[in-house]
Amino acid sequence: MNKPVSDKPAGNTWSRQIDGTGEFVRKDAVFRSWIRADGSTGFTPAAGRYHLYVSLACPWAHRTLIVRKLKGLEHAISVDVVDPLLTDRGWTFKQSSPGATGDTLNGFERLRQVYEVADPGYEGVVTVPVLWDKQGNTIVNNESSEIIRIFNNEFQGVAHNPGLDLYPESLRTAIDECNQWIYDDINNGVYRAGFARTQAVYSTAVRSVFAALDRVESMLGKSRYLCGDTFTEADIRLFVTLLRFDAVYVTHFKCNIRRIVDYSNLWGYTRDIYQRPGIAETVNMEHIKRHYFESHRHMNPYGIVPEGPVLDFTAPHGRG
Repeated sequence: MNKPVSDKPAGNTWSRQIDGTGEFVRKDAVFRSWIRADGSTGFTPAAGRYHLYVSLACPWAHRTLIVRKLKGLEHAISVDVVDPLLTDRGWTFKQSSPGATGDTLNGFERLRQVYEVADPGYEGVVTVPVLWDKQGNTIVNNESSEIIRIFNNEFQGVAHNPGLDLYPESLRTAIDECNQWIYDDINNGVYRAGFARTQAVYSTAVRSVFAALDRVESMLGKSRYLCGDTFTEADIRLFVTLLRFDAVYVTHFKCNIRRIVDYSNLWGYTRDIYQRPGIAETVNMEHIKRHYFESHRHMNPYGIVPEGPVLDFTAPHGRG
């Protein structure tokens, strides 16, 4: 697609979301349409119609890659991967690390151009993941929690693994309850700690992170997964944060009261999920570390990426 590069500065997505008290307050996603198998929306599931724009570094985008993989939708939904470095011009399609693909669909240089095709007057933050409709030439959805539900529920007719249900009817209340407090205190909690601009805001956030991790540790002493012995979307949503925790959040976001390896149940649980067929293929630790340590220059001015820690996600997990 022949569209000039936008002159609009993206603004770092974190710096545009700090309130007057110095607290990071994440903005809601803007594009919230749904693909429906029953034809009730303008978007219907079809192999080859939809495309994902993701970052391998981003935990929110990582959720969508995992569900796409586990449901067997790789043949049906194509993917492009942005460069791991988030610049002051936003996400780009440069290819400074193996695994970054460029924009194979539209040939754009920056992700902002994708947003501006969908909404020429778009002024909001530019985030991943983005679910794109090739047929309508627009964004369907950029809210990861909704994209994974769409993949789980609406693509049964084209999925290679339609029997996997990550949001079973009998567990939906329990899943929704877990998702809420885990998002508030862990998934988003690490960002609230890391991007805090005052000591008080940071201290409140980091204590909430570890109170929630302690709560999960206790839960996992009684069951293999968050909602009993059934692996669900709640586990995927937690896993993407746990995977990044010791490598990034302990040091970069100052979430250093404890490490995940210090928790017997949480560390085994993280390895258990990593070792499920297909999960490890969605993990790129180089992109993860480069993104955080090179992008946030206000926190790491020289962009030096730590060599460690050494984490063996393939060691026996003992969670059978």
